[in-house]
Amino acid sequence: MTAGGEGERTRVLVIGAGQAGLSVSWYLRRLGLEVGRDLVVLDRGPGTGGAWQHRWESLRLGAAHRVHDLPGMAELGLGFADADRSAPARDVVADRYARYEDALGLDVRRPVEVTGVTGLGDGFSVRWAGRASSGGAPAAATGPGFGALRAEVVVNATGTWGAPFVPWYPGRDTFRGRQLHTSDYRAASELEGLDVVVVGGGTSAIGFVLELDGVAASTTWVTRRPVDWLDQGELDVESAVAAVAAQDRAARAGQALPSIVSGTGVPRTRRFVSGIERGVLVERPMFATVEPDGVRWADGTSAHADAIVWATGFRPELRHLAPLGLRSADGGVSVEDGASTLDPRLFFAGYGPQASTIGANRAGRAIARQVVARLSESDAERRRQG
Repeated sequence: MTAGGEGERTRVLVIGAGQAGLSVSWYLRRLGLEVGRDLVVLDRGPGTGGAWQHRWESLRLGAAHRVHDLPGMAELGLGFADADRSAPARDVVADRYARYEDALGLDVRRPVEVTGVTGLGDGFSVRWAGRASSGGAPAAATGPGFGALRAEVVVNATGTWGAPFVPWYPGRDTFRGRQLHTSDYRAASELEGLDVVVVGGGTSAIGFVLELDGVAASTTWVTRRPVDWLDQGELDVESAVAAVAAQDRAARAGQALPSIVSGTGVPRTRRFVSGIERGVLVERPMFATVEPDGVRWADGTSAHADAIVWATGFRPELRHLAPLGLRSADGGVSVEDGASTLDPRLFFAGYGPQASTIGANRAGRAIARQVVARLSESDAERRRQG
């Protein structure tokens, strides 16, 4: 890619090289698309691994944080079944995804951020900014740049990591201490000796509370709704199916997507049970206000805080698609079976019911087939026109 105009054209552009983008790319390659001429993959991250490359150092792969194989991984000898669970999850995933990309010959261009997508009569104009490296060249070799390219079909696989959600509470902006989101958290040592309030009822929040135990001066755990602890140590299939169905209904209706955790509950892993038995995992209801030096509940009780960790989830990252006018009055975008209901040339991978690794894998094949069918229709139309 070169800085400046729209000299480059490709048939399919995949935005994002996390689990969803790689899954779709695998099937597109299997269906005969050639990298460069037919298929270009852009990724904002500095390295491989999707959102996993940004996770905190202490996070390990396990029952609460699992990564399922991408399509073809087992055949390539890259499956996660034998992954090192003592190494940081971000390193394990980054290594396997890097080898996966190499095996597919994807030549992912990174770090390149898509800043805007505009619809055209024959496809899309996609504006980008970043250090446009490709062909295996170091990103720094080409320096910062910007430009645009044309694509007949766009597959958006940007996930949620770039759109952290922090709910507003009265007084939040008056807090004098440190506020950080899950996406900012790196290590418990950064909060050593501080009074910390952790907000959230998912596995990330629970992990933070356990990691901060004995490191922070005190830890107060608050949740916006009571934690639905599951009796088993892993997520049950029935809960997962119900949560995915709820996501699918919202996506089809163009509504804001519901929380996955609220529909599945939290498995009682051995580590979590130990935390409960030791009295570390004691949840309190959500506070009513934030004060300069802490938080206060509706009953008047308060807790001092030097830092607040907002483990409150993410929203789909769709800002770059704003020029397409896809947002509904309910705040979502209407997506059915991975395809935009407003523009049949635009597909969403890893959105709504596809957000898990399993969902992304299943959707990858379905989306790839739809993309190829769309290209075939375009070819047929061009032949009819002469």
